[in-house]
Amino acid sequence: MTDTPLPPGPPRSAEPPAEPRTRRRDRHGRGMRGPLAPPQVPLSASRAELFGDLVRDSVERLERRWPQLAEVEFVVADVPGPPGGPDAGWNDEAVPLGALSEATGAGRPARVVVFRRPVEIRTKSRDERALLVHEIVVEQVAELLGLSPETVDPRYGQD
Repeated sequence: MTDTPLPPGPPRSAEPPAEPRTRRRDRHGRGMRGPLAPPQVPLSASRAELFGDLVRDSVERLERRWPQLAEVEFVVADVPGPPGGPDAGWNDEAVPLGALSEATGAGRPARVVVFRRPVEIRTKSRDERALLVHEIVVEQVAELLGLSPETVDPRYGQD
């Protein structure tokens, strides 16, 4: 067995290369990576946006019957704050799914708030979530108008 020496490589320079090589994501010639779905496809909508759509659908359904709701502000919040304000402690009551604040004389309209995370936790499917969101909106509007939920929406509780 004989030892064969390796052929000499290119001469090495003491200086580092002038520019570092940049890595490219297009290694295999298939194009640059981009979004998985275009923005107009529902796949790219966030859970918060989809939840906001459920609230808007419910409000539009009620506004056809109750035009005075156009003056009410409907808001989606992630979670409710502690009862009694930020300085108060929590108590053993259930977490609210929605809230209502009356209109003030300072020009602030009445506001109905639906809390997204507690609703998402209590529902398993999009259909269940839509039903629960509509029930919450109907209950808050009924409280605002001083009516029963069945008067606000005759289909309340039947779904």
